[in-house]
Amino acid sequence: MSVVSAIVSEAGERLDVAVSRATGLSRSQSARLVDDGAVKVGGVVRARSHRVEAGDRLEIDVPDPAPTPIPEEIDVPVVYEDRWLLVVAKPAGLVVHPAPGHPSGTLVNALLARAGRLPGPSVRPGIVHRLDAGTSGLMIVAKDDEAFDRLRQMLAAREISRTYLALVEGSPSPAGEIDAPVGRSPRHRKKMAVVAGGKDARTSYRRVEALRETALLEVKPHTGRTHQIRVHLAAAGYPVLGDIVYGRDRRLAASLELKRPFLHAAGLAFAHPVTGEPVSLEEPLPADLERALTLARGVSRTSR
Repeated sequence: MSVVSAIVSEAGERLDVAVSRATGLSRSQSARLVDDGAVKVGGVVRARSHRVEAGDRLEIDVPDPAPTPIPEEIDVPVVYEDRWLLVVAKPAGLVVHPAPGHPSGTLVNALLARAGRLPGPSVRPGIVHRLDAGTSGLMIVAKDDEAFDRLRQMLAAREISRTYLALVEGSPSPAGEIDAPVGRSPRHRKKMAVVAGGKDARTSYRRVEALRETALLEVKPHTGRTHQIRVHLAAAGYPVLGDIVYGRDRRLAASLELKRPFLHAAGLAFAHPVTGEPVSLEEPLPADLERALTLARGVSRTSR
């Protein structure tokens, strides 16, 4: 990553336009940097709509370019496939696409070996939505341009239903909704947080099972912000067990033998982007999360 410093000469421009002018990056790339909190105006993070003044100093963290993915033979379970798309059951620990310092061993590398060609940007071809490296479960991948464009539109219009299972700390209410903006943490650049001026984000949940120190939730994100579920649940007071970034009780996570966040993309439902036929898929908990849940239930029983 490199830091670009620039003095604004054109007053009244939107911040993302000023960043594009200073770096030579596209408008969309510049807007993404602003949204990620990688741009400061006089030492302060601002929204992309902020109007700069002549003489303002910009400090811009420009990431290193992502490596171009190459096909690799990596076994990834495919639970649905046709000529237009496929749905994989991503294992925990598998990074979705290459990034600086992580050029190989990703889901995209595996998909290129399977499909040969995928639509969309060269650094993340076929990827309609992402899962964090530590999150397991169902992910849609487009195989042609028509499906890619339509699926992205459907995702933006909230026409794809995604259901997650999360084991959380504490005792949440039987059901609830968290509607709070998510953006880059002003204190920790690598973390997200509920912040004023962040992107609109909404998450709903239903309690499936209440245990002694934990609860199993069915969670539905209605928007797709980075780390949204983990940030929202932590902000509401019941962080995901095993989450070393946003969690609290490492002792409890260790007692359940969790080595990653207990977060699993368990369900997908959508109308097929080409045929219109309904697609509904479910993926059971992997062995490590099933064991953690069994241990949590055992703690609950022995405490009675």
